[in-house]
Amino acid sequence: MDLFSKPKTPEEKALSVTQLLRRMKNLLEVQIGETWVEGEVSNLRKQASGHWYFSLKDEGAQISCAMFGARKRLGAEALEDGAKVRVFAEASVYEARGQLQIIVQKAERAGAGDLQAKFEALKRKLLAEGLFDAARKKPVPPFPRVIGLVTSGTGAALQDVLNVLTRRAPWVQPVLFPVRVQGRGAEVEIAQAIAKMGEPEKFGYPRCDVLIVGRGGGSIEDLWNFNEEVVARAIAACPIPIISAVGHEIDFTIADFVADLRAPTPSAAAELAVPDGVELSARLAQIRRRMTRVTRERLTRSQFAVDALKRGVLQRDGAKLLRESVLRLDSARGQLSQAARTSLESLARRVHDARAQHRACHPARVLERRLETVARLRERFERAGANNLDQQAERLARLRGLLRTLGPESAFQRGFSITLGSDGKIVTSSTALKPGDLMRTKFADGETVSIVKQPD
Repeated sequence: MDLFSKPKTPEEKALSVTQLLRRMKNLLEVQIGETWVEGEVSNLRKQASGHWYFSLKDEGAQISCAMFGARKRLGAEALEDGAKVRVFAEASVYEARGQLQIIVQKAERAGAGDLQAKFEALKRKLLAEGLFDAARKKPVPPFPRVIGLVTSGTGAALQDVLNVLTRRAPWVQPVLFPVRVQGRGAEVEIAQAIAKMGEPEKFGYPRCDVLIVGRGGGSIEDLWNFNEEVVARAIAACPIPIISAVGHEIDFTIADFVADLRAPTPSAAAELAVPDGVELSARLAQIRRRMTRVTRERLTRSQFAVDALKRGVLQRDGAKLLRESVLRLDSARGQLSQAARTSLESLARRVHDARAQHRACHPARVLERRLETVARLRERFERAGANNLDQQAERLARLRGLLRTLGPESAFQRGFSITLGSDGKIVTSSTALKPGDLMRTKFADGETVSIVKQPD
């Protein structure tokens, strides 16, 4: 409308609300049309119909958004609360509410360049502080017995790690500290979990020999929690060796640089953390064969030497002279065999104890103990209920006796009676009766009916 045109008079026809909103909608769709908009997603609502509704906001304003048939739209996976996105949308008006909104056609993540800049800035900062130095990294123990896992309790990465540990080292006890590995605030959970596992006695956790911290693969936004400074400093401060296992082999995070050892995947981290049990058994068997062969060779050479001496100048008295040496040789042979057997038995006991400890921690055993506890509690509850019912029965008996004592039956037993009028009500005064009225008198052993007469 021309600002300098003559104002319309009240007699001219006014627009209806619908007409006004429709003109505004047409104006927006024509003047603005389809455009790219960047902002932060909030209040995302996914309807069962397949339509998604959310708000797009920045520091100064926000606007309502609708994406119809969202799962079929390009880039819909980028939409989540707190995500910074760019959407291609059409400006419009929702007439039923008179609300300005945009209809989203497609979406994509925004700010990847900003994340990379933040990554490089934090990397330079921590590098200057020496958190990446090889001198401060702790060695991973060759034979850990307890391994802590800081990861999602429902992710595929956890199952991969447990499968590798079960296959390679079934005697190892895994201790899971479940955390969120994605989304706003997940970095704080990860850092707190690492700190608690570093001081397990304070929080009731078993002390671990090594920690595996990580998650499965994803985009840079999905892995970003492991690029936060709070996680890096928690890893650096932890007294327990930490293996970082974040994403795939091509993914690198700040946690990888700070950790004592970096694994390309969670499964690889499990393989780096424990030795292969089958390979250990094979090595032990090989050592045993080698010791047996060396011992036999030494005994054979010693026997040759003894035989040579017997055939030489000591032929006559050689047996007497060599008697003590033969005894020492037999003793050494027995000690060597005993030492070998003791060593192998010790290793066998360690493997057996580790397997027994692993079986004791199996969920089935834990469930059996819990069921026993529930059975004991049920028995105590039933016993307490029975006692309570007995007490209530005794109380009811006492009340029944008291009722008999204070009720009409007791009065009958003492010689009293009760007189009822023809209407069935108790007669409490002679004035309530007239000559000719019927009345019933109740006694302890029955009742009589009488007629009221005029007194003489």
